[in-house]
Amino acid sequence: MSTPAQRIGEVGAKLIADGVDDRLADDLVRRIVDVVGNSLAATREEPARIAGAVATEWGGAPQATGIGLAQRLPAPSAALVNGTLAHSLDFDDTHLPSVLHPSAAVVPAALATAERTGAGGKALLAAAAMGIEVTCRLGMAGYDEELGNSVFFEHGQHATAICGAVGAAVASGMLQGLDADQLTSVIGIAASMGAGVIEANRTGGTIKRVHCGWAAHAGVSAADLARHGLTGPPTVIEGRFGFLRAFCGERTHPERVTDGLGEQWETPGVFFKPYPCNHFTHAGVDAALRLRERGVTADQVRELVLGVPAPVLRTIAEPAEEKRRPRSGYHAAFSGPYTVAAALIGGGGLGVFHEDFTDAAAADPARLDLAGRVRVVADEEATAGFPRQFPAVLTAELADGTTVTERVRENRGGPQRPLSADELAAKFTGNAERVVGADRAAEIVASLWDLRDDRPVAEVMSGLQRT
Repeated sequence: MSTPAQRIGEVGAKLIADGVDDRLADDLVRRIVDVVGNSLAATREEPARIAGAVATEWGGAPQATGIGLAQRLPAPSAALVNGTLAHSLDFDDTHLPSVLHPSAAVVPAALATAERTGAGGKALLAAAAMGIEVTCRLGMAGYDEELGNSVFFEHGQHATAICGAVGAAVASGMLQGLDADQLTSVIGIAASMGAGVIEANRTGGTIKRVHCGWAAHAGVSAADLARHGLTGPPTVIEGRFGFLRAFCGERTHPERVTDGLGEQWETPGVFFKPYPCNHFTHAGVDAALRLRERGVTADQVRELVLGVPAPVLRTIAEPAEEKRRPRSGYHAAFSGPYTVAAALIGGGGLGVFHEDFTDAAAADPARLDLAGRVRVVADEEATAGFPRQFPAVLTAELADGTTVTERVRENRGGPQRPLSADELAAKFTGNAERVVGADRAAEIVASLWDLRDDRPVAEVMSGLQRT
């Protein structure tokens, strides 16, 4: 009987030959469009400069595009840069209930490898499908129903970076033409490379913005090592000293990695994010927007009570003073009080958007004053729905003594409340127009959709290079 890693290798080798069906292919192109849009929007962020400077300093063969850079990079370096961009604004898609961001780690690794190998769109989509699937399934293997949360998360680990390194490695290995045995080794190699600590969510630092970049870099590197003959243990996932035991201890479910693999897909159910901030804040944003629609204004508010799932308090509510007065625009994206204030005071046609998470916006006295009147508490009903949804209840206690409450049980962007084609298009355009015009944004989307017709990936990516 095959081990989980061997089964992934078998399915991956078959899928790269057979390709994916039309429905899954369409979903994957939408995810690639989303990743590219998020990446374009992040090219002027400081982590983009840092990752680009490091990759340029490393030098090497010009194999793949670093989005927004003038020079081409070795594939692992391009994956580092583009993965950093994809995750920098916390706008990347989310799988629930594992609570990880699969596409931001896998797609950059797949794009860089496809460029280097001369692959077309069909191979790219098959590899991305498998890589995202493996990432989600490894995350689910570390999800504990009784705990009601990811064991990775409970341990302070970023499952995105850890599981994403393995998924990225599988995608890269498939595009490098590795057979089932070599793909098994790819998993065994990448399992020693994934890492991510999420203390930055609580108290600051910009390291989390590089997590997906490093996972993508590790994935391409692992596949390269396997192609040259390095091997990994076939029992790396479920073994006594394997991936799941090492990260999650005894509370694991290795069977979730392979049950229905290649036939049942997690990927189409992954949530697209409508707002560029931590996903735990989104229902609070929606609730605040609803209060605005009902005529509630900041000057009427005595106090706002934001009820959220108990496990998310440590991410968006603690330490309380840090969250009420975030130290930067990026840290504001992880603040329950700030995001509620931003939605009630500002919020354009997309609800809240990038302009709400600049350093200047995070220092705005009016927003900070309102954020200081937000109290974040655990809500029993919201906790019961977590982590398959991130619900919230927001109650405004007004100066005249009345209260107004809005409850959001399901997040936008998931199967229950999907973003429309127009909303996804508006998201991409809003992202891309930070660095290119509307006409150029439309051209980029059209070229990405050409991947469905097997257009060479290198042709598509060349249009994302700075000239």
